[in-house]
Amino acid sequence: MAKALDMSRTPVREAFLRLEADGLLRLYPQRGALVVPVSPAEVREVMESRLLVEQFAAQKVLAHDDAERARIVQAMRDQLEQQRQAAAAGRLPDFLEADRAFHTVLLENARNQIIFALYGSLRDRQIRMIGESAVRDPGRMSAILDEHEEIAAALAAGDTVMATEAIRNHLTGTALALGLSLQAGIAR
Repeated sequence: MAKALDMSRTPVREAFLRLEADGLLRLYPQRGALVVPVSPAEVREVMESRLLVEQFAAQKVLAHDDAERARIVQAMRDQLEQQRQAAAAGRLPDFLEADRAFHTVLLENARNQIIFALYGSLRDRQIRMIGESAVRDPGRMSAILDEHEEIAAALAAGDTVMATEAIRNHLTGTALALGLSLQAGIAR
């Protein structure tokens, strides 16, 4: 890996150790490394955490005045447009980056650094899950675009019930694409 990246072995080893500590990689001395597959328990736990954090963030954004909320929604729609372009071109890495940026706009504008840091700690896991869901379900990228539009529309309308339901539907859709029903795992 160090040779392929044209760097010394020390930073590669440190990165591998960090990935192992985060539960994303399993190291086998003298044999190599294995990317740990996403487990159903991990999907459930990440989706439950995201549900709490993102619904909280939506409520905070909805408390902003109309002009500020309109600015936030426009920033989210700008990322949604980037995501649409990436999907149309079949560029999954760009799609995933725009997905992360869409949600980051929401979380940043909740203006709670602890919640934002918690969301950041979920980022690598959620990107893996979204990517895997898009690979498993060819229609998932299109569904994500629709779900993101529903979230943005609910925020633009100032509708708390619609926003929290749109977020729930979005996260449940990803879990379903990964073969896991969250109906029992996420209370309504």
